Amino acid sequence: MAYTKTTQKKTEVELTITVIPSEYQKQLERAAERLSLRGGIKGFRPGKVPFEIMKREVGEMTILQEALEAIIRESFVAAVQEEKLETIGMPNIQIEKMAPGNEIVYKATVSLLPQVRVADFSSVTITKSEKSIDEKKIDETIQALRGMQANETAKTGPAQGTDKLIIDMNMTLDKVPVEGGVAKDYQVYLGEEHYVPGFNKELVGLTTGEEKMFSLVFPEGHYQKMLAGKNVEFSVKVKSVFERQLPEVNDEFAKKIGQPSLEELRNLIRKNLESEAKKKAEQETEIALFDALIEKSSFEEIPDVLLDAERQKMFFELKRDLESNGVSIEHYLQDIKKDEKQLFEDFKAQAEKRAKAALLSRTIAKTEGLAPTEDEITKEINFLKENYKDQPEYLENLKKPEVRDTIASMIQNRKVIAFLKEKILIK
Repeated sequence: MAYTKTTQKKTEVELTITVIPSEYQKQLERAAERLSLRGGIKGFRPGKVPFEIMKREVGEMTILQEALEAIIRESFVAAVQEEKLETIGMPNIQIEKMAPGNEIVYKATVSLLPQVRVADFSSVTITKSEKSIDEKKIDETIQALRGMQANETAKTGPAQGTDKLIIDMNMTLDKVPVEGGVAKDYQVYLGEEHYVPGFNKELVGLTTGEEKMFSLVFPEGHYQKMLAGKNVEFSVKVKSVFERQLPEVNDEFAKKIGQPSLEELRNLIRKNLESEAKKKAEQETEIALFDALIEKSSFEEIPDVLLDAERQKMFFELKRDLESNGVSIEHYLQDIKKDEKQLFEDFKAQAEKRAKAALLSRTIAKTEGLAPTEDEITKEINFLKENYKDQPEYLENLKKPEVRDTIASMIQNRKVIAFLKEKILIK
């Protein structure tokens, strides 16, 4: 195999690779065997047809086309290894010359992993994020648990206190119906906060059969961007009102939830809230670590293949989050009046930051010797097997090489984060 290398730009090279017949003969023989397994040749068992017979029966060009992918993969990998190139993504292949019994010539254009100059750790200091849990948060959780244990009785009087209402609702913006703004048999609990501030207050005093129109400003951070910060008109009709009798907060209440006493219940809630707060604080600290390092480190130009991969991940993450809230990506795009292409453009800045964080993590792992061992990967896989032993599909996925690679990356990232916390985090 021979090749020449041309640098297209800092993050891209073009390899012109030539493979002569004697170098790809074994690939032709394997291809002929695969073809013989698919279509039988009279007088021969599948997979046992001599190579010369297969050439005569199906044609040399058919065998060469069957073998081409393997020939390119093997020769491309060999050239990359010889040049010690760190490539990312799949190469763009252009066949220059291909004929039976002749050399194969093709061009492979591939992106290179950009070089990173990591900032001096002594120049970066981050204070660990802390989240405190006060008694108010525990009280709010207990109130929510009370609501789950409430007895409900239909009433004819006005809605008040902790009552529940069943309503039909229509929302309009500038007198235009809001997409997804029609709700039938919508439940509203007066004792709980509504996602639109002031909504519950508008329903206090209403009785069964009563109608009301009012307008409220949606929160600035609402996921429906078209409604965020906008004054939306509501039209509601009360279909029924229920008085809710909430249990007293005492030891008996705690026992119904599975705890021996109210004190034990509060301790359990506090422990769970502290665990959630600690996890959130850790996430915020990790983000701050990488943000600070990105700002003080230097990067070569980030190739499009990396940015596009991150944007694709962000798109699927958004889609998953929307669907968990009962909103389709199509409706979301309609609400923000954008298509997927425009959304991908919006992701560009965040995708670049994510790509830089991944490059930093990879570079630090390499320079500090933080790559996971085979034993660590196997241990993690065995842990996952035990936890998902009742999910055959998940267990089958664990056998895939790409899943093993993902697990290895996850372990490596954990090691890098632990290393950075030790180096630059102010305790």
